Amino acid sequence: MDQIVLKNVTKRFTTKTLGTVTAVDNFNLNVREGECFSFLGPSGCGKTTTLRMIAGFEDLSEGEIYLGGAPVSIRSRNLYVPPEDRGLGMVFQAFAVWPHMNIFDNVAYPLKVKKVPAAEIRERVKKALKHCSLDGMEKVFPSDLSGGQQQRIALARAIVTSPKVMLLDEPLSNLDPKLRETMRFEIKKLQKEFNFTIIFVTHDQSEAMALSDRMLVMDMGVVKQIGTPTELYNNPTDKFVHSFLGQSNFTNVELSGGRVYLKGDRSVPLGMEAPKTGETEMLLATRPNTIEINREEGFRGTVVKRVFLTDFTEYIVALGDQTVRVQAPHRNMFRAGETCYLRFANPIWYSAKKDASDAERERRTLV
Repeated sequence: MDQIVLKNVTKRFTTKTLGTVTAVDNFNLNVREGECFSFLGPSGCGKTTTLRMIAGFEDLSEGEIYLGGAPVSIRSRNLYVPPEDRGLGMVFQAFAVWPHMNIFDNVAYPLKVKKVPAAEIRERVKKALKHCSLDGMEKVFPSDLSGGQQQRIALARAIVTSPKVMLLDEPLSNLDPKLRETMRFEIKKLQKEFNFTIIFVTHDQSEAMALSDRMLVMDMGVVKQIGTPTELYNNPTDKFVHSFLGQSNFTNVELSGGRVYLKGDRSVPLGMEAPKTGETEMLLATRPNTIEINREEGFRGTVVKRVFLTDFTEYIVALGDQTVRVQAPHRNMFRAGETCYLRFANPIWYSAKKDASDAERERRTLV
């Protein structure tokens, strides 16, 4: 069953400097019951605006939203269900806990608003605190807690209402790296125990990859690709998705006679089969950890820089007037200035032409 459905959802804003901006453009999505689905993209891509429309904090310019099969926003019919009647739990980037209330009162607040009986409130708050590792701390105030514990208060307050859908808007971005990793496991554990559907908004690719059953990548209000983390990483549909998920190299090349050459240099081919396309110029996309660096075979380059990192050594290698990043095991180290040879495995090809998102990004930057 689809728990969340968005049909042709569009949101426009009017600004003084940019005029009318389409923050979300013809967004379509089906999220299955019990699924953890992540919205991934850079700041300003429209992911939080989409989440706010699902929550009911923003109305639509066009389109329809359904939760659990029931319509909650249909612009053409002026149908709008307020946030408090959508049965959602939500955790924000800011912890959003009330400093003048102790932990019990913070977590109990949404139940008191709904006028739930006192005995039931105590039972449900106790259960929520236990699942969030806050049991026995009912009388403690947020100011006496760490950031991770305050985020657990927000999680407990969200699950205490037994929501079928949990909306998480960058809830881990204010935590240190080690605590963020711990909280990822806590969120997945809570989802398994309470069986709610999650929409997780983040610009952090590692969070999205670790948490998601499926995910999407957005840019300039447009959905670029939807799929599992593995599908998006291994088979990105365009250069933006490739660049946003993991580290990337984009090398400008020319195609001629079935061979691939560095742009502007047809003296020596790169040693790979040219893609079957009508274009004469392409972008060769590679991951730094898929390029083999050696001293004997491949396309000749020069090591510009070497950086020793914990799990690998990273090289910046000059190929003509372009550079590529290569990540290799610590053995067979190369020095800066040394000649090396590169072999490219599993290249992905993209058009060198700019797309609509590139043009819109430039427009917003120039203004």
